[in-house]
Amino acid sequence: MDPNEALSLPVELDRPLVFLDLETTGLRVGQDRIVELAVLRLSPQGDITEKVRRFNPGMPIPPEATAVHGIRDADVADAPPFEARARSLARFLGPCDLCGFNVRRFDLPMLLAEFQRAGVPFDPTAHRTIDVQMIFHREEPRDLSAAARFYLEREPEGAHTALGDIRTTAAVLAAQLERYDHLPRALDGLARYCDEVSPFRTEFDRWFQEADGELVFQRGKHSGRELRDVAAHEPDYLRWMLSLEGMDPGVLDAVRSALGIPTEAE
Repeated sequence: MDPNEALSLPVELDRPLVFLDLETTGLRVGQDRIVELAVLRLSPQGDITEKVRRFNPGMPIPPEATAVHGIRDADVADAPPFEARARSLARFLGPCDLCGFNVRRFDLPMLLAEFQRAGVPFDPTAHRTIDVQMIFHREEPRDLSAAARFYLEREPEGAHTALGDIRTTAAVLAAQLERYDHLPRALDGLARYCDEVSPFRTEFDRWFQEADGELVFQRGKHSGRELRDVAAHEPDYLRWMLSLEGMDPGVLDAVRSALGIPTEAE
């Protein structure tokens, strides 16, 4: 899009709207880093400003991330770190509303984590945030009934009954294998295909990830910190976790071990 062209949206803007997208070293908010940020700023008058900035993430870019966005370590070796531009970016975004595809669940949390590491205040609740992916998924449901209409060209029989749903599911899988020649024809391959889209994660995986032999928080106020470090400096947080009802036993055992409390298996 030519930045000098005006873009007309059928919605009234009372302040600028910034479309943003990130390329990162991975998907782990709190651990991974931004390597590229692109913004498109739309003014209430329809004028467009586009910017693209690259950052040195201070960590190697994994090959699987490069396979997605094409950015290698050498491409950002001389780029500034995010913190060098954090304040100017916060000022740029300050008076704007935000928009993106999956921005609420990925781009904004990742951006907020970078601002926090840089020590730059940024309040996401001060911005109206429009997520195009959420509009898409809400207006075009991607449930079993939608899959039956798309792949089988019929309404599902016995929808929302257990037996009816599994019959429809089996028929949809057969239709998918017939439609997509590139899909693996073995269950091992199909399982790997699904893992690439959305790896199965246990409750333990949602709380922790192992890095260099240490468990690192993946959620909560200490996301990105080692469990051992939290146990040493803020043990009250771990004791609070132990008090929660319904907490995964594996998570509780890891917390107890970090606090030096015998686990149930000991």
